[in-house]
Amino acid sequence: MTKFTDLNLDAKVLKAVAETGYDTPTPIQAGAIAPALEGRDVLGIAQTGTGKTAAFTLPMITLLGRGRARARMPRSLVLAPTRELAAQVAENFDAYAKYTKLSKALLIGGTSFKDQDKIIDKGVDVLIATPGRLLDHLERGKLILTDVKIMVVDEADRMLDMGFIPDIEEIFKRTPFTRQTLFFSATMAPEIERITNTFLSNPAKIEVARAATTNTNIKQGVVMFKGSAKPKEPSEKRALLRSLIDAEGTECSNAIIFCNRKSDVDIVAKSLNKYGYDAAPIHGDLDQSHRTRTLEAFRDDKLRFLVASDVAARGLDIPAVTHVFNFDVPSHAEDYVHRIGRTGRAGRSGTAIMICVPRDEKNLDDVERLVKETIPRLEVPNAAPAATDTEEKPKRTRSRRKPAAKSEAKPDETAAPTGKAEEKPAEPPKPREERPRGGRGRDNGPKIIGMGEDTPAFIALSFDERAKI
Repeated sequence: MTKFTDLNLDAKVLKAVAETGYDTPTPIQAGAIAPALEGRDVLGIAQTGTGKTAAFTLPMITLLGRGRARARMPRSLVLAPTRELAAQVAENFDAYAKYTKLSKALLIGGTSFKDQDKIIDKGVDVLIATPGRLLDHLERGKLILTDVKIMVVDEADRMLDMGFIPDIEEIFKRTPFTRQTLFFSATMAPEIERITNTFLSNPAKIEVARAATTNTNIKQGVVMFKGSAKPKEPSEKRALLRSLIDAEGTECSNAIIFCNRKSDVDIVAKSLNKYGYDAAPIHGDLDQSHRTRTLEAFRDDKLRFLVASDVAARGLDIPAVTHVFNFDVPSHAEDYVHRIGRTGRAGRSGTAIMICVPRDEKNLDDVERLVKETIPRLEVPNAAPAATDTEEKPKRTRSRRKPAAKSEAKPDETAAPTGKAEEKPAEPPKPREERPRGGRGRDNGPKIIGMGEDTPAFIALSFDERAKI
């Protein structure tokens, strides 16, 4: 069995790796580190949670051991699709490079440009960034990428499939042609792989598992659910989620709950807290400092449930997540692999449960077609809470008139006479009074018909007489 000591890594790197408790590389690490150290381009495909970050971080630190960075000219560049994933790569770099003198900078949104500029001006060996913030610095003239020797694109399929292609192309144009390029991802569809051929030159392809496969340590299931009525479906679906959590009992020590829409993330988190479940939301609209605090609380077991959009599905390494609940079937089938990959990491077992309503059945078919397996159907728990998140509003009547009060008159005053009532003859309708023109109650004199005595002479002439004139 291959050991880290067999991979020709720098002694300082091996010392840091040993302190993390690992001595045996994962298959993707064993396959990617050797060609990366040789200077070859690498295309790595492996299931999420198999150590892809270390697969490019460890050889990068070793290769950058000699040399010194110049101001505003980083020696290597790591691109990540989300702020959280970029921050995680930075944490891995700090852990593995702590016995070296290499420096790093993290360029992500939600933080100060001024602070980032100060670090860049000193010169950094490793630049870790999201595409948007990196381009902002490039357009401001604060960065020069002509000294980049190693370029890494993490979660390559996501980067190329989320509209980042123009940004990636622009960034690649600013790097030297002689750079070494490494692409890593959990999924790599054929059309995406064709795009990577534009950026990689004769890469070493390491595919330790079939693309888009799920971890065998994860127990999967899906609940087919249909609400009693369309207006009630959202609250009934949230009630079903709570019953699924309760059915897992003590085995569910913590969980990530994924929603497709950011608005639903907030609603589900608020609903769980209302019913006594410790939950917090995380999505792209929240401030970066807020997102960081929420993730730290979840990692430190101070928060039991993390309700997230797909911003948290890619690459986040939270080792001890026992459950993943898909409140919605993901719109993109590849996201299912990344979502459930948050559990069952580092050899642990995990559970992934999904709720599917009738309108999401097509997305479910896409997921099963991608992973090439049928996800087991689960029964709806019997102990589903009857209460919903909203109280039923009183029905509104058509009329707002108050009911007439019952008459308290005496019987002899309200009863009809015993004899036949005399019929009064109908009165003829009164002629309508003509109002004088000119206003109410105003006397304008006698009614004028035509022009009266003031008729012009030419009007009285016949047609022939007018023609002669």
